[in-house]
Amino acid sequence: MYALVDCNNFYASCERVFNPNLEGQPVAILSNNDGCVISMSDESKALELPFGAPIFKWEGFCKANNIKILSSNYPLYGDMSSRVMRILEQFSPDIEVYSIDEAFLQFKGFENYDFQDYGNQMRQRILKWTGIPTCVGVASTKALTKVANKIARKFPNETKGVYVIDSETSRIKALKWIKLEDVWGIGRALQKRLKAKGCKTAYDFTQLPDDWVRKTFSITEWKLKKDLEGVSKIELDAPKTKRAIATTRSFEYTYSDIDNIKERISTFATSCAEKLRKQGSSCHMVIVMLSSDKHKKDLEQHRGSTMVSFPYPTDSSLLISTQAVNAVKSIYKTGIKYKRAGVIVTGIVPTDNYQLDLFNKENPKHKPLMAAIDNINKKYKDYKIKLGNQDLERTWKMRQERLSPRYTTNINDIIVVK
Repeated sequence: MYALVDCNNFYASCERVFNPNLEGQPVAILSNNDGCVISMSDESKALELPFGAPIFKWEGFCKANNIKILSSNYPLYGDMSSRVMRILEQFSPDIEVYSIDEAFLQFKGFENYDFQDYGNQMRQRILKWTGIPTCVGVASTKALTKVANKIARKFPNETKGVYVIDSETSRIKALKWIKLEDVWGIGRALQKRLKAKGCKTAYDFTQLPDDWVRKTFSITEWKLKKDLEGVSKIELDAPKTKRAIATTRSFEYTYSDIDNIKERISTFATSCAEKLRKQGSSCHMVIVMLSSDKHKKDLEQHRGSTMVSFPYPTDSSLLISTQAVNAVKSIYKTGIKYKRAGVIVTGIVPTDNYQLDLFNKENPKHKPLMAAIDNINKKYKDYKIKLGNQDLERTWKMRQERLSPRYTTNINDIIVVK
């Protein structure tokens, strides 16, 4: 059996944990640079505030309906997510963190368990220890847990937040209830082709012949069909080493001076290097990208990218940052107002297992220096150690005019009880 545990309205729920005044109130969370609505509470959904709504167009609507607008507080959300996932590890050793707010669990050797009760235990412990409400879907396959979770979320009073598909009758009933467009793994293009075949629900999809699905689509769609039939074909994903690591961001404002752009590129490159070290990898190449604001048609546009190769694989922030900054100087054009940049490291190999070069090698001081920096930053969280060409105040310069305190990751923002 599998379970899918999904946090309800995760970003809004994180904010409510530390600000109870938001309970029962409509809440909307904005994307990077306070651009669009990316998360909201059920109260905001009831008011029909659309996902992806540009806030500059909908701010009047939000004020008229008393919708509390907040900037994304990623340090808070990331920390709360980690706490939820650590709790879930207490219920099963086999866990796949699917996203920041949901995870799959596999239950091997749990044949005699009451999964309705076990799901309630998970919900209650997460709520008690973190304050985050969740829904749990349990079934014999991953695809069916998605369906079960949607039922638990849709009918909270009847299910108490937990729904178990444990019989053929409940499986068929669930598949006939869920619409085709709500099925996990069925995108718009596939929807059109299946609807042309007369499919309206997940159950209709499972009635298609196996041979036709495999011949017309691919092995992926066939596995999804079998999963929905109750035959497990989609396994838990094991953690994988990434083939490329990217850090791309829009700037808080448009920059036309090279110094600000170099500082951003250095910060992005350092982030990529830290991710490399975290997964025990080194890179052979770094790609740097820079582009102007494509939405401002009245301004001169420019975008470019360049790649730099290293003579030996490296995970050093010093080397990767230096080469990235040199690369962006070759892309930069005077007079252009740039809005977005990115750094990608690729050609990734294991740090402890790669082809050595007889004549080129990294400065041996870099490894212990990077390890010391990582340990200090891990201990004190807020990136106390940075390169000299980085902004010492912030990691990401984003417009966050409605940012709540970082209650769990910054000692200065911890709630004071009076």
